[in-house]
Amino acid sequence: MKKIILALFFIFLNDNPFLLKSNILHAKCVGKFVNPITDICWSCIFPITIAGFRLMGGEDTKNTRDRWCVCNRPPANLPVPGIPISFWEPVRLVDVTRTPYCLVSMGGICLSNTALKNRGAVAHSNSRNGLRRSFYQVHWYMYPLIYWLELITDFICIEKNSFDIGYLTELDPTWNNDDLGFIFNPEAVLFGNPIAQASCAADCATASVGFPRDELFWCGGCQGSLYPFSGTVAAHVGGVQASLLVTQRMIAKLHRSALLWGFKGKKAYCDKYPMPIIKKTQYKTQMVYPIPSTKRGCYPLGRSEALWASSKEFPQKGEDFGYLIWRKRLCCLTPVR
Repeated sequence: MKKIILALFFIFLNDNPFLLKSNILHAKCVGKFVNPITDICWSCIFPITIAGFRLMGGEDTKNTRDRWCVCNRPPANLPVPGIPISFWEPVRLVDVTRTPYCLVSMGGICLSNTALKNRGAVAHSNSRNGLRRSFYQVHWYMYPLIYWLELITDFICIEKNSFDIGYLTELDPTWNNDDLGFIFNPEAVLFGNPIAQASCAADCATASVGFPRDELFWCGGCQGSLYPFSGTVAAHVGGVQASLLVTQRMIAKLHRSALLWGFKGKKAYCDKYPMPIIKKTQYKTQMVYPIPSTKRGCYPLGRSEALWASSKEFPQKGEDFGYLIWRKRLCCLTPVR
């Protein structure tokens, strides 16, 4: 009941401008609370596959055809038979902002006065190719929406966690410095060449008609290169493109830091497993700010934004972005938890 009241409180804040004083006190920090009812593309949870049979339609990765599975479950830790089930679960929320400590998805609240200075910018690079560069901070929220809203209770296959701020890149020196970021991705030297980057065109093509190629883990599809794991976008085409790219980088960085794990494939039947190199097919993104994409608004990582990004970026209140992260979940549904 408390979670429902909190959700209604967020809705009330969205509709009451007098309570969102942070937008007045910090004019450069904008945003709004995500409405868990109207701002979410709930159809993105589909398709649902049970025991190899797809029950609902939708865009999906390859699923197992197993009819049954076995997991050791407490308290006796004995093998318990079950059935495989897969679906897409909304689990994380991401801010992408040029204003440090600006919580876009929390109503535009500023955590620090430093947000009034040292703001990220979009500017022309020093090279002669006419490309623009940009820099963004990213905030990562724990956001297990299905459990939080108690839409499904006592279900072993959903993440059970509370809402929380999990990561602020302002506190991470490797995000703000490309050279320090080399600590997390030393293999970047292997992919900083024209041949490796040219292969990302294939990743862009496959992501635009389906899902990205996991073996091209250094590619961010149509948005650019996943390396380095920092907030600098060397080839800024537009705000949507750049924000999607740094969102992918954050996911890849958290996998490398063992803060994100694997939930797809047969290895995930019984529990999550270490995944130090991101499998891009495990995720989809949905824009929730500045304009929520609520109708078929979930897209695989790396898919071209050209067909849906029109009017999603505009001056002042439309230069920062918020995304809901949907994660593919494969689970062995057993009667014993």
